[in-house]
Amino acid sequence: MHETELHDLSDDADYAASQLQGSLSMQRSDSAKSSSSAEPEGAELVYWKDNVTIHPSQFASERISGRLKLIKQGASLLLTWIPYKGQNSIARLSEKDMNLYTIRGISFSDVRSIRRHTPAFGWQYIIVLMSSGLAYPPLYFYSGGVKEFLATVKQHVFIVRSADDANVFLVNDFQNPLQKTLSSLELPRAVVANGLSVSTSISDPHPAENQPIDDGSVSGEVASLSLYNGRPRPKLLRESLNNGYGANERRDHSPHHHDYSYKPSIDPEKAPEEVPVVPDPLEFDKLSMVWGKPRQPPLGSEEWATFLDSEGRVIDSKALKKRIFYGGVEHRLRREVWALLLGYHSFDSTYAERDYLRSMKKSEYETIKHQWQSISAEQAKRFTKFRERKGLIDKDVVRTDRSLSFYEGDDNPKVNLLRDILLTYSFYNFDLGYCQGMSDLLSPILYVMEDESESFWCFVALMERLGPNFNRDQNGMHSQLFALSKLVELLDRPLHNYFKQNDCLNYFFCFRWLLIQFKREFEYEKVMSLWEVFWTHHLSEHLHLYVCVALLKRYRRKIMGEQMDFDTLLKFINELSGLIDLNTIVRDAEALCICAGENGAACIPPGTPPSLPIESSLLYPQQDDVL
Repeated sequence: MHETELHDLSDDADYAASQLQGSLSMQRSDSAKSSSSAEPEGAELVYWKDNVTIHPSQFASERISGRLKLIKQGASLLLTWIPYKGQNSIARLSEKDMNLYTIRGISFSDVRSIRRHTPAFGWQYIIVLMSSGLAYPPLYFYSGGVKEFLATVKQHVFIVRSADDANVFLVNDFQNPLQKTLSSLELPRAVVANGLSVSTSISDPHPAENQPIDDGSVSGEVASLSLYNGRPRPKLLRESLNNGYGANERRDHSPHHHDYSYKPSIDPEKAPEEVPVVPDPLEFDKLSMVWGKPRQPPLGSEEWATFLDSEGRVIDSKALKKRIFYGGVEHRLRREVWALLLGYHSFDSTYAERDYLRSMKKSEYETIKHQWQSISAEQAKRFTKFRERKGLIDKDVVRTDRSLSFYEGDDNPKVNLLRDILLTYSFYNFDLGYCQGMSDLLSPILYVMEDESESFWCFVALMERLGPNFNRDQNGMHSQLFALSKLVELLDRPLHNYFKQNDCLNYFFCFRWLLIQFKREFEYEKVMSLWEVFWTHHLSEHLHLYVCVALLKRYRRKIMGEQMDFDTLLKFINELSGLIDLNTIVRDAEALCICAGENGAACIPPGTPPSLPIESSLLYPQQDDVL
């Protein structure tokens, strides 16, 4: 097959126009050196740009500005971004919080690609994607300079424009570009570490040769909330989500496995010796017993009827949510109750109104579905985005929950429904499209609803809240990880300090928990029970963050006592799958949420998923510059 020619940057008018700017940047480096702290011996500052900004949330007052640098040290090109000290006093974030986002000396030998975004409104920004599959927060260039940045990078490393996307620049890409370009196009898939559609595997990058560089503008003790202070951790992170495929097949569903005993995969004789651990300041076990209420039996048909009036309206939605929070729902009621919890039906709707809505929405669903069904083979040849998304969906649905009788077997029509719903959603929300992990979120909904149209609209309602988890700029995930770090600092300062000392403040070891709402940590039935608890929003919209804190506190003695570093901690967290007692951990999370109170709520930026996105003038542009 004829291969598309890969266009080098030197053939690009933008690049040619920026060569002069790149030269000026080189000439300016001497003055830059004198105006900032000295670089390490043998290092040369080849580019710097002020007013490069990170947006931790949707609020303008929480934006963090800093200086971006490219530093040549030996044969390596390093990138750093250091926030300014003493930023605007009205900012919502403290200087300590800002420093969590510091980027220290990442080597371009560990960079896979750079994606340039030019929204119709707002500032240009770039996203740096690492070979490990994770990406840094977007860097917004308030004063321009993206072209100059790319031109300078090209002078020092091999960088070429992707053949399939003019805004993706592949770094050190010496292989057949057609094998790897799909990996670079959809950064949300990169976020989840190894959800790539390429047929060839990406080899592990070499460790960075240089230590992180500090220009003296912030304390060297501050750990970065970005990618591990510039140190690649490729293998385990790529396993983080992919280990989940087939996880249900691997789990032993016998009752005796539901405890807190951790079965280490390492030789016991080589296990690290435990060191003394700082006591839990909250006396966690006592806290849970006092404030965490025992679980109740699930809501049954007779009791459910007492919450409805004669026409089917929910009489007291708050009381209903509280009841579900403490006991869940019997499976035979889930189809009716989930549609209410997810917002597909309103609590004050009648039976007749719900029947009418189903009819109307079924017709609307079929219209959207017909859009992709009507694409001919000839059209598909010229519709790259459709082919890519369909290929990803086809690969993912055949390995989603296939151990369940509902989805097992060859040519299972339920698997085809999964595919059809996800493809239809990619046309309903074309900006977001499809990302790995979405099939995990849809699977239980289809299992409960059984109807294609109702499953689709319930999934749409869920994605209104969880969609930001899959955004290209990762804003939703970074917001949750940031909030998690603040909650741990509030509720367990010794554990927070331990993570800080061991470069674990990025909390990426909790990434899978947050991305797909613990879908791969529990048996299928218990996942559905947990989601019901989350969807009530009783006590907090963000109970899932307190579940994360509860799990970390439950294992704090082992984590701290065995002096786990990031790699060991990530492996440990992943191997907890199927070993967590749901009722205990929900009770723990409830107690922590009550204990944290308003201070805990203040740790969570507004608009953090699963809160509905904030619609205001402060919302910065999210649209992409190309289809």
